[in-house]
Amino acid sequence: MVAESKEQRLITWGLLLGLILSSVDQTIVAAAMPNVLGEWGDLSLYSWAFSVYMLASTVTMPIYGRLADLFGRKLTYMAGMGLFLLGSLLCGMAGSMASFIAFRGVQGLGAGALMPIAFTIAADVFPPERRGRFMGLFSAVFAVSSIVGPALGGWMTELWSWRGIFWIQLPIGAAALYFVRKGLHEDVRRQQKPSVDGWGALLLAGGVTSLLTALVVGGETYAWGSAPALGWFAVSTLLLGAFIGVEMRVKEPLIPLRLFRLKTLGYGSLAGFFVSAGMFGAIAYVPLYVQGVMGLSASTAGSMLIPLMLSAAVTSMACGRWMLRTTFRGILLPSLALMLAGFLLLSRLDTDSSLPELLLSLILTGLGMGAVYPALGTAAQHAVDWQERGAATSCSQFFRSIGGTIGVSVLGSLLAGRMSAWQELLVSRSVSAAGSQLEAGARPEMVLLDPAGRASLPPELLSAGEAALSSAIGDVFLAGALFVAIGLAASTLLGSARLVQRSR
Repeated sequence: MVAESKEQRLITWGLLLGLILSSVDQTIVAAAMPNVLGEWGDLSLYSWAFSVYMLASTVTMPIYGRLADLFGRKLTYMAGMGLFLLGSLLCGMAGSMASFIAFRGVQGLGAGALMPIAFTIAADVFPPERRGRFMGLFSAVFAVSSIVGPALGGWMTELWSWRGIFWIQLPIGAAALYFVRKGLHEDVRRQQKPSVDGWGALLLAGGVTSLLTALVVGGETYAWGSAPALGWFAVSTLLLGAFIGVEMRVKEPLIPLRLFRLKTLGYGSLAGFFVSAGMFGAIAYVPLYVQGVMGLSASTAGSMLIPLMLSAAVTSMACGRWMLRTTFRGILLPSLALMLAGFLLLSRLDTDSSLPELLLSLILTGLGMGAVYPALGTAAQHAVDWQERGAATSCSQFFRSIGGTIGVSVLGSLLAGRMSAWQELLVSRSVSAAGSQLEAGARPEMVLLDPAGRASLPPELLSAGEAALSSAIGDVFLAGALFVAIGLAASTLLGSARLVQRSR
């Protein structure tokens, strides 16, 4: 596929706008959800506004990747963007919490195409000597957009309404569609009758949905060892086992399992899984530490992730140049080592730690984190031919998404378990509003996040609560460090693959 400079610019702008929509959506919606809840007041469905989006987008990633290989990147990307925008329009028109959640699912079905197909198109359009640069640019835009999302969501909700955050996505998405349509020209070499692995798609969708449902309800709605949670895990195991059996037999599998024999894809997916489990599972608790242990404001707590993301953006941008000079493993090993050092420093924070110590730990983590995903994504694409590039890219991102979900669930359960002793102490003492709040089922750390709850505690109990939360979050970061260490070990097995410049 050959693109002129003007066409490349159009494609770049189209893909960047799509990535901005994909990265901002979750954070901007999180900022507006209190207003959504205030309109309909159904707290029991609150978390499903996020969960159903995550379920739909994760399940469809590998499906879109295979469709892109069979029917072309342009058609697949535009179909996914169209479905995402339809979901945005419907969310803005929703009349109840139930319909809002259903329309978030529609959004998620389209979102599964935006990121993996965007990276696949970039790999097709840009030659190797420029590909790494654009992968780094896209990753940096993703990181910065994630920072802007919460502030933008809160500002738009106050200025206009929560519905406006969905309607504003429509012109941005329309512009992305226009740029990609005008700039991207591809010669899709279709088979006379391309076959779609329908059974594989159904089994994969059912298996992943069951797994993610088990992770969403486990430890929260139901105990991990309860019959409902174990039942979802059992269903997931059966369906995914059947999926593997189907993929080994069909002529055109949804996910060609032989791809995982390639070191850069097999070990790269393993590394991405564990790095995401550590990063998403642990970084989410930085604001909790700042607010619950340090006693700082919610706005200060939220801003603490800015140094992390900005430092990640720096190494994301530099990663493109590094990929022209060394192997993928040569980038991943020092990056993950730096990320591991940052996590270990975070795990040592306690009630006496200062803000500069926290910032140093976050900057080190971000500098290590920034180059990881561009290197892993480019390595997966570079390992296969054009005909399987969509499947390889979507599989790489699929394992990162699953890893992040598992990390959030596992480390969240670890935190809850470590805080249970302090919860029992509060309930037994029945301290003002705090005791009654916990008896009603609130998580114990929520008392420390609420200024009124902190004020209701005697000094010795407040100090004990901060110490308990600090110790629990330290264990979470230590577990996250273990996940990153496994990703580091997997990266040592990638071999000597590098971004070789090839004539096109």
